[in-house]
Amino acid sequence: MDNILDIIGLPYSPLNTMHSTSGVLGANDVDVLVSLREKHHSTADYLRILRQRLPEEFPGVTFYFLPADMVTQIVNFGLPAPIDLQIEGNNVQVSHQIAEKLMADLHRVPGLTDLHIQQPLDYPTLEVAVDRTKAAQAGYTEQQVAQSALNTLSGSFQVTPMFLVNWDNGVNYNLVAQTPQYRVQSTSDIQNIPIAGGRQGNPEILADVASLKRSHEMAILSHYNIRRVIDIYGSVQDRDLGETSRDIEQIIDRYRKQLPRGTFITVRGQVETMHSSYVGLIAGLVAAIILVYMLIVVNFQSWLDPFIIITALPAAMAGIVLMLFFTHTRLSVPALMGALMCVGVATANSILVVSFAKEKLSGHGDAERAAIEAGNTRFRPVIMTALAMIIGMVPMALGFGDGGEQNAPLGRAVIGGLLCATMATLIFVPSVFAFFHWKAEPPLRLRNRRHRYEQQ
Repeated sequence: MDNILDIIGLPYSPLNTMHSTSGVLGANDVDVLVSLREKHHSTADYLRILRQRLPEEFPGVTFYFLPADMVTQIVNFGLPAPIDLQIEGNNVQVSHQIAEKLMADLHRVPGLTDLHIQQPLDYPTLEVAVDRTKAAQAGYTEQQVAQSALNTLSGSFQVTPMFLVNWDNGVNYNLVAQTPQYRVQSTSDIQNIPIAGGRQGNPEILADVASLKRSHEMAILSHYNIRRVIDIYGSVQDRDLGETSRDIEQIIDRYRKQLPRGTFITVRGQVETMHSSYVGLIAGLVAAIILVYMLIVVNFQSWLDPFIIITALPAAMAGIVLMLFFTHTRLSVPALMGALMCVGVATANSILVVSFAKEKLSGHGDAERAAIEAGNTRFRPVIMTALAMIIGMVPMALGFGDGGEQNAPLGRAVIGGLLCATMATLIFVPSVFAFFHWKAEPPLRLRNRRHRYEQQ
């Protein structure tokens, strides 16, 4: 651990929360930022320990961990958690009851953690009820009473911001007049707040014109497309986001049948981004294979040879799956990007083998011999190209350095895909070439070659 920054007791106001993405609600929230030193262990291991020990040592306190790395924050689009279950309805009380019932079922989902409702209903408040008759008799308006209380509790900056410009260095300084915190320790201190601005000259106190009452309210009001929403935030641990989201969808499908009219439950956050990203990347992978095939068809002036070339791609996909499985790496956007890279390299190596085999076939007309010669002659170029890519991806696959685990799936996918694709290029692709071109040879040439083999 290198450094700790605590933000405790931050007053809730637009000035303090408009640029905050940590979900801080008010003075009862604490935002703790911990920076780690270089060459630290996996961040997920630290989070696993803290999630277990903190609730045990501090019962009654809700803990949840925010995304600290820049990549996750960008993918979350500013949300403080990767999973956002949004309950949208006309009656916020009913929506909150549904959220509490839904939370009880979500706690049973394996791998789902840091569950909390972003809009609690029991935020403690003190209601100041001004007696307008008494205030008017003393010469005060309700605005003067409110400003006097706000100046004492929050400072003059909330009511009348003032600045002082230092002309020597050009820096603006905030001027704030505020009652010291030790002077406001109880409700009786609040009742003794002086009220300025009356006609009689002698200031009254708050208790003369108003009464205090303890109450509660919603800590924050959230809207999505104008309508009021309740958000349930959650994260995942020791499980991939895809499987966790499938279990969540099953629970939500049961609740959708019982929802009152005009109430909806929507899954947002990184889950929504993940689904759209996976659909786009998988579609891009399929489109890349089709585009490569069509491009080779134009260059080879044949439909058969490009098909032989892309027969190495299933082996590349199998290698990616095996490498991710044996390294316990989950499927992710970087892994799919590595799959796209494998398509290009595997196709280039297969083109080397097939083009050389086709050149030899046009010379002597023996498909089997041409395939063997292509595999032997193009062995070194294919191995050198694959090894250069594999060795270059080893440091990334090991995940060394700060944030190295973010890009490790890309390196592992490329290494696994190229290992299997290289073997397929040198063994399977020549075999497929020999099989199809042997079938395509003229019958007379086949009989002559068989007769020649029988004589030998």
